[in-house]
Amino acid sequence: MVSVIIPALNEQDTIESVIQFCQRESLVSEIIVVDDKSTDRTVQVAEAAGANVIISDVRGKGVSMRDGINHSENQVLVFLDADIQPYPEHAIRKLVNPILENDCDFTKGAFARNAGRVTELVAKPLLKIFFPELSAFQQPLSGMIAGKKSFLNKVDFFTDYGVDVGILIDMFLMQARVKEVNIGYIENKSKPWQALGKMSGEVAKAIVRKASMRQTNFVSLEELGTVNMITSQMENVLKEELQSLRKMFVFDMDNTLLRGRFIDTLAMKYQFQAELEKLRETEQESAVRTKRIAKLLKGLSMGEILQVASGIPLVDDAADVVALLRGQGNIVGIISDSYQLVVEMVKNKLGADFAIGNRLEYFEGKATGEVIIPSLFYNNLESKCGHSICKTNTLMHIAHRYQISLNNCITVGDRENDLCMIETAGMGVAFCTASALLKQKADLFISAFSFTALLPLTDAS
Repeated sequence: MVSVIIPALNEQDTIESVIQFCQRESLVSEIIVVDDKSTDRTVQVAEAAGANVIISDVRGKGVSMRDGINHSENQVLVFLDADIQPYPEHAIRKLVNPILENDCDFTKGAFARNAGRVTELVAKPLLKIFFPELSAFQQPLSGMIAGKKSFLNKVDFFTDYGVDVGILIDMFLMQARVKEVNIGYIENKSKPWQALGKMSGEVAKAIVRKASMRQTNFVSLEELGTVNMITSQMENVLKEELQSLRKMFVFDMDNTLLRGRFIDTLAMKYQFQAELEKLRETEQESAVRTKRIAKLLKGLSMGEILQVASGIPLVDDAADVVALLRGQGNIVGIISDSYQLVVEMVKNKLGADFAIGNRLEYFEGKATGEVIIPSLFYNNLESKCGHSICKTNTLMHIAHRYQISLNNCITVGDRENDLCMIETAGMGVAFCTASALLKQKADLFISAFSFTALLPLTDAS
């Protein structure tokens, strides 16, 4: 019998159908979902669907795959992606039959769709140089695989985009019998152009690292020069594509544009830090928490609120970078769960195009303790996540207003409440964050308090 292992991170919308697909295959006696610390309902949905769910100790697909192997009971293992809907009928059987019949030790799933851009521009050329025996594989980056547990136990799993090609190379180096099998047609998610730079770099690094470990084929300076040429060509293609697009840059405000968090600074000034922290610890529902925090501001005047906000410095180059971005014809704005009065002040300082925040209510110039959460934040039929309130909903509305594709949006944030927005946009940027999840899911991580790293994404670069 066969064990199916499904690494998953925030896949609540598709995980049930993937599990049900596995349950329909009579060869499958065990379904393991390895959750990578999802922030949505992936775990609950997977458990309700009947899968054995384990939580990975460390984030990263390779770690999840290793955890799945360690928990599996059978000697033939299948790995499936959690975001495919639907899978072709009999895909699992097509993957495992050659192994069960002892024709091979490992199968790599190929499917009726053109190979991706990183495959064609980076993976295949590098495999032809370092592992010509594998250059015939049409889709070496496919994550749909099957193999004997005895071989998979010996794989050195990468934790990034290099994991799938790394497994293929390890199987070859172990002299396993490897076969590519066509499992049918799959409509899977293509990476937007803006996200491919990170992927191409990690795939290239994986291939070169495996090649350097191959005793019969050490990497020469000439070969490294060829690697640089291939990756440079990929970068040029990406740059040309990006420069042909009108883009929208969306920033979070607190601890992103501002060198501080407004509500924390206000709490310190007016001595309600303890009440604020208690609400954060005890109130999990975001809308209720927002409304209860607003009550802590009751009686404060607009002038007092703006005085505190104006005392929080902007990131030094924020205004200059926003001016350059807008000068190239891009739209720049702010989406924040702070208050509109403050967000609007920051917008005006920067000269941005728009600012969206929660609206405090005032009477005779003083906060009443009531707040209106704009309808743009609320879940709707087109929402990309299951959260009742999410910045992503506002991002989608604003992108539609300016007639800009989500793939042409760049979002910048520092906290996990920015995660959905960072995942939904064509490029997500984690800015000076301590969140490992945000760093992992973002396409770019900026570790210094400067936005100059965004400038290569503009025509001015």
